[in-house]
Amino acid sequence: MIELEKLKAAHSNASTTLVGKSLPNIPWENKSDACKNVVWRYSKNPIIQRDLLPFSNSIFNSAVVPFEGSFAGVFRCDDTKRHMRLHAGWSRDGFDWQINPEPIKFICEDPEIGNFVYGYDPRVCWIEDRYYVTWCNGYHGPTIGMGYTFDFKTFYQLENAFLPFNRNGVMFPKKINGKYVMLSRPSGPGHNDFGDIFYSESIDLNYWGRHRFVMATSPDLCWQSTKIGAGPIPIETKEGWLLFYHGVLTSCSGFVYSFGAALLDLNEPWKVKYRATPYLLSPQKLYECVGDVPNVVFPCATLCDAPTGRIAIYYGCADTVTSLAFCQVDELLGFIKANV
Repeated sequence: MIELEKLKAAHSNASTTLVGKSLPNIPWENKSDACKNVVWRYSKNPIIQRDLLPFSNSIFNSAVVPFEGSFAGVFRCDDTKRHMRLHAGWSRDGFDWQINPEPIKFICEDPEIGNFVYGYDPRVCWIEDRYYVTWCNGYHGPTIGMGYTFDFKTFYQLENAFLPFNRNGVMFPKKINGKYVMLSRPSGPGHNDFGDIFYSESIDLNYWGRHRFVMATSPDLCWQSTKIGAGPIPIETKEGWLLFYHGVLTSCSGFVYSFGAALLDLNEPWKVKYRATPYLLSPQKLYECVGDVPNVVFPCATLCDAPTGRIAIYYGCADTVTSLAFCQVDELLGFIKANV
């Protein structure tokens, strides 16, 4: 009887909007009757505490993907020396995670690029036959590091995508017009008070060009008036590329990070079709407001189940812990188009 009810619930949530595969074991929690928002938090957040590893000061802003019937990912783990490192992790259900206590050691042919200084805020993207990893890499300032893995055990480092200074390098999950495609956020050397999203292409993952402007901050949209940056890997829908992105407001006591969503053109992703003006999630819970960097929600990964339209969003909280939120694609797209 319970299984029948589950099947009925899945059928009632059926969607044909997402373009992709079935993920029947997607981590999920239904929206409560009391919640009126289009994105809702997991009731047992945070799912990864800051001290999951014996030496970790914080674990946040990390990326996960489906892997061999379960889940795997690359995690930002700042240690008690406050070194920013990348670690591999695995989970059977997407909620409980085991993270390798040893940082990833990338195999790199060029010792200059392979001289790992720091790495943070990774994204992971499956394209064709492997998992590509992008992150904020230390090379005379922050830039976009790139690498790949087949098994989350051995990792290979590629050339940096761009010159310093750049952050939030986010690849698309398929080639577009025969090219690899990436969003990024050119900026300054520190945690500066500017930053817009740009688009770039590559035929070989070595040389990037054909840069195009995507979208900017807006003084009229207060929650994203200071800077913005692409979040998780864009999600392909029949209406366009669904992009979650973070936006920053400068308050009298510092930055406030929220996140929202936009819909990009499928064939020319630098063209924005719709961009919602309200945020989807802002720092309001204690674990989002209190931490090493207060008032931060920062999305870095999503999991999607195409048949039901379910989307699970992994996001960092206060630069300290990792949490989960959920949405349903049809409801979300309706919200975006109704709130431009």
